[in-house]
Amino acid sequence: MDRRAAVEALEAIEASVARLAVVIREAAESSGSRDSDPLRRRANNALMTLAEVACAEAKMAGLKVQAVDDYDDAAQALAGPATSPEDNTGQEMAVVAEVACVLTVSERSAGALLAEAHQLTTRLPLTLSALQAGQISWQHARVMVDETTNLDRLAAAALEAHFLDPDAVNPARGCPAGGLVPGRFRHKARTWRERHHPVSIEKRHIRSAADRRVEYAPDRDGMAWLSAYLPADQAAGIWDRTTAAGRALQGPHEDRTIGQIRADIAATWLLGGTGDEGGEMSSRRADGVPSPQAQVLVTVPVMSLLGFTQEPAMLDGYGPIPPSMARKLIADGAESFHRVLTDPRDGAPLEIGRTSYRLTKAQRQWLRLRDGKCPFPGCSNQSLDNEADDILAWAHGGSTGISILGQPCPKHHRLRHTTAWTPTTATKNEPPGWISPTGRHYASEHPDWEPPDWPSNIPMTNTGIDTGAVLDADLDLELDLDLDLDLDLDLDTSLPPAQR
Repeated sequence: MDRRAAVEALEAIEASVARLAVVIREAAESSGSRDSDPLRRRANNALMTLAEVACAEAKMAGLKVQAVDDYDDAAQALAGPATSPEDNTGQEMAVVAEVACVLTVSERSAGALLAEAHQLTTRLPLTLSALQAGQISWQHARVMVDETTNLDRLAAAALEAHFLDPDAVNPARGCPAGGLVPGRFRHKARTWRERHHPVSIEKRHIRSAADRRVEYAPDRDGMAWLSAYLPADQAAGIWDRTTAAGRALQGPHEDRTIGQIRADIAATWLLGGTGDEGGEMSSRRADGVPSPQAQVLVTVPVMSLLGFTQEPAMLDGYGPIPPSMARKLIADGAESFHRVLTDPRDGAPLEIGRTSYRLTKAQRQWLRLRDGKCPFPGCSNQSLDNEADDILAWAHGGSTGISILGQPCPKHHRLRHTTAWTPTTATKNEPPGWISPTGRHYASEHPDWEPPDWPSNIPMTNTGIDTGAVLDADLDLELDLDLDLDLDLDLDTSLPPAQR
């Protein structure tokens, strides 16, 4: 960054600070005004202040990134070419030490900042521009750096464009990246990365599975942390089983929280307890690892299920998993597995409607597929105890089809019925957004459905036939223990079902 660019960046930040000062001054004046609703105006000005502060912080982070990278380049030029590996290491250590001292941070933090700044300035131009414009936070920028690590330039550019370029071929749906809390943005970025990674997810999973382990870390007050790095289906099954068992134990005479009950159940099972709290662990895989027994939804593209393609399946509450893992869940007869065939044209399942008030099990599963989690912005609750909620109450003329249903977690279900927070209209494929008591609209996160891969040797003509419905009817596979995953599939989608 040259001096002119630095001055322009500082002027932009000064302008943001000036706007912030105006907002704060108006807020102070409104507290003593005779406005018909001074408290509402005061609250609104406070929210405007927070929004301006967040924007200014992002712009400052963008300026810091550029300055750090500029110093790195200048320091290397001043030092001259390294004459040996030891000399090169010494130069890098000197740069890290200087940045750590000027920012008053650890050298580890300074080293990480230098590495992130280098990635942003050399490989992620859209991310850096969005940060400098205040459209995303520093946390969002770091997520983008993390999720593009080990990707080649083309793959990294594609991931970046999907979330930050509205003119991309397949832009992300729903609220923009900066409108998602960083944790939810990481989940969506990682999901997209897994789907489009140039290396097969099967190969990457085999390498990563070799690193599975359990870790133990003592903590304060006679406590300790016990964590496990496991294949996703096993981890999701353990989490859902402990949740289901914990919910079964809750009642008027149970004073433990669900988190405490989960911990007690896991400790009982691992230390050789009977396991009565969560049912018998009778179903086991060939390798001796229990199959998940709680309700786990896995969305599998039908051609991937049959072995014709290798695109990932989607494990509810986690994200993409290798197709071999999904096939194994089916072949081993996991009782909790619910097959979902996706429409081969756009990747979305079909809506499940009903005319009665009572919600069916299939509809509850559909809500989990449509929303992926509690639809409140920023909430990551994936548990099975999310509650179906009529956006337009049945008593006020609402039907109970999927399009007017939400599935908020218990916390945000209470928020919806005890405060002025209200959900907006949903569709069969899009969860509801939310309107706050101050009238602000907050978009909900949308799942990024994508058309599944279709084998080139199997015709799929555009005849106006509802291919998704045809697949759901004609490929209604009996998924039991002796499932033949090498079926010789010969489909002619140009014919109606009765003629096949």
